[in-house]
Amino acid sequence: MARDENLPTLRAWLRPTWWRRSMPQTQTAYVALAFAALVIVVWMLAPVFMTPRNLLNISKNFSFIAVMSLGETLVIISGGIDLSVGSVCALTAVVTMMLMRFFSATAVVNVPGATIVLAAILALALASLIGFVNGLLIAGLRLSPFVTTLGMLSIARGMTYVLTQGRAQYPVGPDIALFTRLTNGAVLGLPPQLVYLLVIAIIMALALRQLVWGRHLYAVGGNMQAAALTGVRVPRILISVYTLSGVAAGFSGVLIAGWLGAAPANLASGYELRVIAAAVIGGANLAGGVGGAAGAVIGAALIEVIRNGFVLIGANTYWEEVFVGVVIVLAMLVDQIRTRRLF
Repeated sequence: MARDENLPTLRAWLRPTWWRRSMPQTQTAYVALAFAALVIVVWMLAPVFMTPRNLLNISKNFSFIAVMSLGETLVIISGGIDLSVGSVCALTAVVTMMLMRFFSATAVVNVPGATIVLAAILALALASLIGFVNGLLIAGLRLSPFVTTLGMLSIARGMTYVLTQGRAQYPVGPDIALFTRLTNGAVLGLPPQLVYLLVIAIIMALALRQLVWGRHLYAVGGNMQAAALTGVRVPRILISVYTLSGVAAGFSGVLIAGWLGAAPANLASGYELRVIAAAVIGGANLAGGVGGAAGAVIGAALIEVIRNGFVLIGANTYWEEVFVGVVIVLAMLVDQIRTRRLF
């Protein structure tokens, strides 16, 4: 009888308090609120922030990181991590430029746009191969994702310097103008980078929500052993997400090369941390099983607004990394509180 009398007290203790009930249900939601608040604050401190020219620059700058963050988010959902994205981005960019030069000296130069198509397809095939190898080593040989992709980071960056001898690569051939329009022109008044990002994000969101592959991915990230016991082909899921991460990094490299009009050998150095930070801020949990496309995009946009805001208000830009780190810690802290893991 005493045990039954304690049930109301137990239910009351388990019921979320008013401040927990009023919190957003996902980390992505309150990061979006933080992003909106940050935009208002920066706008108040620097009115030039909302000018069309500045917004155009922001949309271009954050799109590259966001595209890579989408691929990284898939890997993090699976419970892994990909540290090679920046190096794969650079390698794909320089290979694209070198292939454009190569095809410009062949018969395909007579077909409009052929040098771009062939160079981009082969460069992205290389990026996907690197991601496939990462996934094969991690899923097949059960190597550590951290160590494996760290090694691939060094391999891809080293190959970039070997191929270029440290020199920047430039697009060559009759399709340079077309390449520039596709990567740095305008689509319905919007930067093409942003359009590509939105299309990829929508496809990824639909895949995660509507396809069996998406449900299996969340199952693998939540509990790999349990997912395997229920019939999920875990190796296939892991290989697929690392391959997609490589393709995303490679595609971003092609876009950056077109935007810059060149592919420096040190392109995307240090992008790994920015990409992972964007994914984590947006709601991807490094423990696996949590994350989404919207969060990756918002996280990347938040980081870019911080960077842009520091420049516009004339603050010491060295504090940018500190501020981003604080945002990451706060995002994790609020998520812990929201999900009752801390209090």
